[in-house]
Amino acid sequence: MKCPRCGNTQKSYFYKGSHGYYCRKCIGFGRLLLEEEINSKLEDIHDDCSEYTMQYPLTKLQEAVSKECQQYIRTKDVLLECVCGAGKTEMVLDSIADALNEKRKVCFAIARRQVVLELAERLRTYFKKAKIVAVCGGHTDETDGDLIICTTHQLYRYQGQFSLLILDEPDAFPYRGDEVLHGIVRHACTGNIIYLTATPDAYLLSRVKEGMMHHIILNKRPHGHDLPVPRLLIYPSVLLFFILIRWINKHACNPRIIFVPTIKTAKILGFILNIFIQCYVCTSESEDRDEIIYHFKQNPKGVIIATTVLERGVTIPKADICVWHANHSVFDEAGLIQMAGRAGRSFTSPEGDVLFLCSEKTELVEFCKNKIERANQICAV
Repeated sequence: MKCPRCGNTQKSYFYKGSHGYYCRKCIGFGRLLLEEEINSKLEDIHDDCSEYTMQYPLTKLQEAVSKECQQYIRTKDVLLECVCGAGKTEMVLDSIADALNEKRKVCFAIARRQVVLELAERLRTYFKKAKIVAVCGGHTDETDGDLIICTTHQLYRYQGQFSLLILDEPDAFPYRGDEVLHGIVRHACTGNIIYLTATPDAYLLSRVKEGMMHHIILNKRPHGHDLPVPRLLIYPSVLLFFILIRWINKHACNPRIIFVPTIKTAKILGFILNIFIQCYVCTSESEDRDEIIYHFKQNPKGVIIATTVLERGVTIPKADICVWHANHSVFDEAGLIQMAGRAGRSFTSPEGDVLFLCSEKTELVEFCKNKIERANQICAV
């Protein structure tokens, strides 16, 4: 037996109901009988929808990456490892255009709902003749288009429908370590997958080593400046607070993001800081998260305290970054690098400032700093 949706073959997950067998491994996406066909037949691609235009051309390095990806995705999966802010989306446009030109369905799968909506709007400015549909929580009335942008979970709707699937941040929640989502992603795509990330995990790198995936690396942002290297300050927690206040005041002309390890810390620090300065707090418990992020983006001198919910997919021009207790066990290598990668993305402010505040020195924090320094030294495809 094999589940047609997630690909599970473990007998212990199959249960025989009154109408036949179904898979309990992916039952969170709804009960599906093994003999039942997933009704996800999509319409044909519209004519002339593959043409796209960008306001600015790709850099020479971006162009080289784009062409290499365009070449290899025809025969195998591609891991596109590019530093935060390198323009990963723009470097897969040629691959998307090729597929649309050949009347092949394309999907861009992303972890977070807000990023789905933002990317859909962005791609509409590129592919003006294509029907681009965003599918995520609160946006499921229309699920078919030439180019579908969806959250990873929404791929359960599309068994075997895509010839090209672009999976953003595969090393992060919810895709990382989730066998069900791995199966749903693979069964949604009959062709090849482009994996986009700045921090590939051991699983992705092992597939590269086994020859199952082509690996492309870019360590340069389009503005040509180096990545901001985190400054490490190691002091007792009491002193760290006063250092944080000084940092907030010093960078008062820019938006400031303060990453914290836990929701409890976010609430406490937010309560205390609001005595001195108005600041936003954004965690996984924030029901109005999208609204909080929107208001923060509108405030060029705002301060936001956030957990790892903002470590990826959110770009704030001219933002400076502080990681509070960067040595905390909650933070891993990928998370610290992603948080540091929020700074220096703007052409008008390519330097940025990144500060790691630590209560003790750890190998992980040092390793992340050194990794960013090495990326600056390589600075090549």
